[in-house]
Amino acid sequence: MVNQTSESIGEFAPSELRETFRELLGPGVHLIAQQKLSGRRTFRVQAQVDGAVRSFIVKRLRPHIAQRNELLTKRWLPAVGLGEAVPALLGVAAERDGRRVWQIYEDLGDCSLVTKDAAKGAKGKGRSLASSGVFTTPEHIEAAVGLIAEVHARFRGHPLLGECRLLGGDFGNAFFISSVRDAICGLEALLTREGHLSPERRGLVDRLLSDMRALLPQQARRAEILEKYGGPETLLHGDFWPINVMVQQDGQAFRAWLIDWDHVGVGPVSYDVSNFLAHFPRHQRQWILSRYLEVMRRLGWYFSPDTEWNLLFDTAECSMLATEVYWAVSAILEDRTEWAFDNLAIVEQWIRMLEPILPLQSAGERL
Repeated sequence: MVNQTSESIGEFAPSELRETFRELLGPGVHLIAQQKLSGRRTFRVQAQVDGAVRSFIVKRLRPHIAQRNELLTKRWLPAVGLGEAVPALLGVAAERDGRRVWQIYEDLGDCSLVTKDAAKGAKGKGRSLASSGVFTTPEHIEAAVGLIAEVHARFRGHPLLGECRLLGGDFGNAFFISSVRDAICGLEALLTREGHLSPERRGLVDRLLSDMRALLPQQARRAEILEKYGGPETLLHGDFWPINVMVQQDGQAFRAWLIDWDHVGVGPVSYDVSNFLAHFPRHQRQWILSRYLEVMRRLGWYFSPDTEWNLLFDTAECSMLATEVYWAVSAILEDRTEWAFDNLAIVEQWIRMLEPILPLQSAGERL
């Protein structure tokens, strides 16, 4: 960790956050160090109280995302007996202008399912971390899969799903077509409003627009597959990357936690499972899926042996990619952000690299 001066800590922590730390730890608390963990919004913060040093995770969020994280931690997961499946939310501070909310969580340490080196090495190589090959043991992976299966099974048909959908996301049957249409609308607007696009950028936008339009005729087939094989809707993590799972060994047992629920929503389990499997080497994916289905059977949720998983996964992947296109285009239209064009180029790479999550079992698994 890189130590910061008290002045820089003050710049990092607005007065509202420092006041929340004082309420949490007492008036003698001093914020002595910070470490940026992801992007511009997650930090590990060390606080000194009466000579002792404690560590916390601090996240800076938009209000609606902070609200869903708080509900997830304090209402939704406790309602199904899984309140300890996430780090404890210890304090909340809202900035006076209402633009950001800071949340203080317990620090579980560096026990992510995938190492930081693996996550960094995967950047620019598509959505998969497989190329880095740096993962923890099968026991760690099984603990992660077991926990997400518990979440899915316990929320099946739960009356809170309506609230989760309203305040979170909806990844159900309409998500594919709405994501694709939003991406098309944004790309078309970009071509119309950005008359000064360079030939290279115009070519990128044209290619992505062609890719998105090609997905439109597949709507009926994908909806049919989801209806037939997707199963009941449940609570979804929404961003189930290995880096968002923490696993610690306690004797012979392994305990898992799920972090970063910013994209929590409701939909078919294939959305979460696809996201998770896509980040592992291909030769590991079938046994990970088998382990997940084994836990689900133990919990009373059975899937048909002929479930066309690759078609379900492909719908989830295409929906996620269309969403990535939309948000990058929105950033460009709003303030002509340069990095967003880089993101569009990366998404195009992901689209070109898209392949079945599992080895093909039959010709019928192609759309």
